Amino acid sequence: MSSQLISLLLFGIVASLSPGPNNIMTSYTAFNFGVKKTIPTMLGVIIGWTILVIFLQAGSVIVFQRLEILQKIIKFLGSIYLLFMAYKISFSSNKLKKVSPKPITFLNTFFFQFVNPKSIIIALAAIAMFINPQENFIKDSIILTTIFFFMAVGSQAAWCLMGKYLRKFATSDKFIKNFNYTMSFLLIVCVILIYV
Repeated sequence: MSSQLISLLLFGIVASLSPGPNNIMTSYTAFNFGVKKTIPTMLGVIIGWTILVIFLQAGSVIVFQRLEILQKIIKFLGSIYLLFMAYKISFSSNKLKKVSPKPITFLNTFFFQFVNPKSIIIALAAIAMFINPQENFIKDSIILTTIFFFMAVGSQAAWCLMGKYLRKFATSDKFIKNFNYTMSFLLIVCVILIYV
């Protein structure tokens, strides 16, 4: 793993910072509700993602190889959930002063990790590329989990600040409405790209 550390870091940076459902939901929540109310959203992503990586390293790859239908079911459920989130974001309150008091919660983002096709595919790809089950499995797993944990923290913080920063330019209901539509559209694009 040590010879592949730079590759793993680059992989982690691209995977964690690229637009995806987790980042879009975090940015949306920060934009509409502020940084403080986005903390549970971010913690749900970070903790859920880290647990997902650990579970997949513990043997889910073998399960997916034997039960392909399970992977398809998770992909389908994740897609349905993303479309539901896109709907909720599109039709959420767009008032500057009267925002819906319900940001995306810890439980929403935590449990979403286990049906999020992007998260599962990235984790499985990283495990396949950077962990050798024959040699140093425990050491490699700890390195991969640690790097992915810190990448998740950095990515969530960056997208949260981006959402908060954009809020400073929100001088009208129309801007907020268009921002919410854009976030909703990006979630729908995520779903489409999963099947392309």
